[in-house]
Amino acid sequence: MDLKNEDEDVINPPPQLEVQVHDTSESTEATDTAPPFSIFTPREKQWISSLGSFGAMFSTLSSYIYFPALVPMADELGVSVALINLTVTSYLVVAGVAPAFMGDLADQGGRRPTYILMFVLVVASNIRLALQRSYPALFVLRMVQSAGASGSYGAAYGIVADITTVAERGSYVGSLIFFTGAAPSFGPVIAGVLAQKLGWRWIFWFLAIITGSYLILIALFLPETQRKLVGNGSTPTRGVHKSLFDRSTEDRRTKPAQLADDVPGMTKRRMCRFPNPFKCIPMLFKKGNLVVIVIGSITYTVKMTLQTSLAAQCIEIYNLDYLQAGLVYLPSGFGGALAAYSTGKFLDWNLRRFARRHGRDERYRRGDDISNFPIEQARFSGIYILIAISAVGTAAYGHISGPLVMQFITGATTPSIFTLCGTLLTDLNPAASATVQASYNLVRCIGAGIGIAVQEPIARALGVGWCFGMFSIVILGAIPLAVAIQRKGLGWRREQTAK
Repeated sequence: MDLKNEDEDVINPPPQLEVQVHDTSESTEATDTAPPFSIFTPREKQWISSLGSFGAMFSTLSSYIYFPALVPMADELGVSVALINLTVTSYLVVAGVAPAFMGDLADQGGRRPTYILMFVLVVASNIRLALQRSYPALFVLRMVQSAGASGSYGAAYGIVADITTVAERGSYVGSLIFFTGAAPSFGPVIAGVLAQKLGWRWIFWFLAIITGSYLILIALFLPETQRKLVGNGSTPTRGVHKSLFDRSTEDRRTKPAQLADDVPGMTKRRMCRFPNPFKCIPMLFKKGNLVVIVIGSITYTVKMTLQTSLAAQCIEIYNLDYLQAGLVYLPSGFGGALAAYSTGKFLDWNLRRFARRHGRDERYRRGDDISNFPIEQARFSGIYILIAISAVGTAAYGHISGPLVMQFITGATTPSIFTLCGTLLTDLNPAASATVQASYNLVRCIGAGIGIAVQEPIARALGVGWCFGMFSIVILGAIPLAVAIQRKGLGWRREQTAK
């Protein structure tokens, strides 16, 4: 059942349709003859998702790998650390805006060409960053770097939505967050080694080499998955959408005459329009989307403020060198990667539990009517505990006995919250997953930019301990929002359907 409306961007299940319950004990003729949701095998799904998710890592990596070099960069360029911190803020602001363009491009023009465009920008900007010798050049090039890298996060969610069902999506989103959660661990360590031994410019040479290698990999082996273009993957591709990977699925292709009617998710081809960066804005006017986005954005703002301050705080207060300042990020990255993977598995298990409780088939396919299924409750189970622990870790972060332990605690809880929020957003907007992630990026990155900008003045005025005590109160503000969507989310979706 295709629930896409005429604009193919908003999921509005027809109110007259009843919930479909699939009996797993009997196979009907319709089920036997229906095309599969995706032609890709589980191993192929893992490859495609991992390749796309690995690219999403570079948005976080490009941000975190920068932190241990803040002090030496300020010294060499002859500016204050506060001015260097502004390049972090500018990176985050662009990271909030650029995915609005890239997300719409990925949703209507295809995942593959969008990935190629993004990483051409990333590679070029990294090379120029390694060569620049002035603060204005650094400021501008960091924004170009962000414009390319930040869009990969939403595009990766688009790939996950294209190839996975609701029943298995949590694990794939968990794997995506695993990559982005690992970057805070090894990125600063690599940066610390490079800054200590070779100089901070080698940080950008390293990024240029690794992103250039990735660009070659996706150009050769990333298949097109956008369902508006290839349906369930069986539509023949051509031009920039064609990859070497397609050779492995040639025997599963559908004849062109059958595409529009028989392939799940396939729509008639339309002329490709210029991406509209404002298309993500209406996503914020859906109550469910807005609440999930605000919860994730509060968490992201506090996490980025903690992480940005860590290296400079350890160098200036604890007299660590650049390598040691990079090593202090290990607890956060390790805890985050482990928690994201575990949370993804939990989400799939919990969905099956809720489905059985409500007498539904646990194998939900995208397109099934879930207008009477409390998906918000299934996805947000346990979020209150995660928020509370994260708040405690944030409050204790500003004390000398706490940074490393608190890095592990907050590093473990915040990626879990991101996994919950990202999966639920994809469930609510499967046909516009990259676009809704652009909305998420817009809010969370602007929030993080503001948090980073005000952190140092607050810390100097009140002290580090009181500063992060205030941030812990901010993160507790996510709890009433989580209560609201669990209790009212289903009703909000019904109101949207009625409209």
